[in-house]
Amino acid sequence: MDERGENGQAPTGGPGGRPPAPHGPPRKRPAREPGEPGNGFLVGRPFGVPVYVAPSWFLVAALITWVFGGQLDRVLPELGAVRYLVSLFFALAFYASVLVHELAHTVAALRFGLPVRRIQLQFFGGVSEIEKESERPGREFVLAFVGPLLSLVLAAVFYGLLYAVEPGTVPGVLVAGLMISNLIVAVFNLLPGLPLDGGRMLRAVVWKCTGSAMKGSVAAAWAGRGLAVAVLIGLPLLTQSDLLGDAPETVSATDTVFDALLAAILAAIIWTGAGNGLRMARLREHLPALRVRTLTRRAIPVEGTTPLSEALRRANEAGARALVVVDGYGTPQALVRESGIVAVPEHRRPWVAVSTLAQDLTDDMRVSAELGGEELLERLRAHPASEYLVVEETGEIYGVLSAADVDRAFVRAMARP
Repeated sequence: MDERGENGQAPTGGPGGRPPAPHGPPRKRPAREPGEPGNGFLVGRPFGVPVYVAPSWFLVAALITWVFGGQLDRVLPELGAVRYLVSLFFALAFYASVLVHELAHTVAALRFGLPVRRIQLQFFGGVSEIEKESERPGREFVLAFVGPLLSLVLAAVFYGLLYAVEPGTVPGVLVAGLMISNLIVAVFNLLPGLPLDGGRMLRAVVWKCTGSAMKGSVAAAWAGRGLAVAVLIGLPLLTQSDLLGDAPETVSATDTVFDALLAAILAAIIWTGAGNGLRMARLREHLPALRVRTLTRRAIPVEGTTPLSEALRRANEAGARALVVVDGYGTPQALVRESGIVAVPEHRRPWVAVSTLAQDLTDDMRVSAELGGEELLERLRAHPASEYLVVEETGEIYGVLSAADVDRAFVRAMARP
């Protein structure tokens, strides 16, 4: 599954699945860059994209080792405790297959010019954090399909290897297990509902048929919620039947509880991912309303030694709501923080210079008056500050953008039906 990264576009759950990265209000902490704590353990950079192993992966790897070890005990009891080493190798090989699945999404995204922040192997699979949405439904379909396709190819490769190994041996059991696990990953991710790859494919088909990406997202998200309910109810019923090869009377109470817990976790992941898909669709629909020009406060230039009371008087006369500290040549040097102004009692303002309330202006605090939508949010996320100097393409000062104003506009946009 390919996720639009943490702040960007699209998370999904499931083995090798793909979610969208939810956008949040712009004043929230920016997404972690590779190398920051929280990503997990860096294991490589294929195609220049960092691959991390999340701490939750170790829990799942231990679970796979335990479950597969129990199966090996029934098939190859002569292995004894060595079966757990074989099971650990299987867990590592399985997640290598999941990585191939995610690399397929990554390579396709890079081929389409879509930046990929990172790949993360984690609980129940992996996530490719693609930072931007596809602009065309055809590319969205291909981007979603290549992951399950590679898993199917791997399943076919392991199926062919079955003829080269002896049944009932360690290599034979490992190859058979990897064939089945990759087939399960492919089929599960092809299920038509967000946040799975099949949901992204369904979104692309509806988008193509209706011409509306929003309608595609809504259809795929509700299909995902229906899928979550089906997994919650159907998976335990399926494992209790004889369709999987075990007679119902051989299924223990422990197996029943484990199957129900697994179904609940998978259903919760799918339901949450589908909900994120709906929120992301609403966000993308309303993002164009966020424009720097419409959110910028008019500002007046003042020298740093100007008393706060005098600066505010000039601003009121000019109908401005922000102050820019300039030098003797009129060059912007700092922005007066709104929080600092509010904190100064009115009776002290004649004795407080505006420079004491200002934040030095850096290049990161300059934004173009032409910014808007997703590009604006990404810019503010990458360089968080309370105020920004808004400039025209000519370099002329347009005004001051307050992050608080962007927050409020963001909330209003998300509240619209």
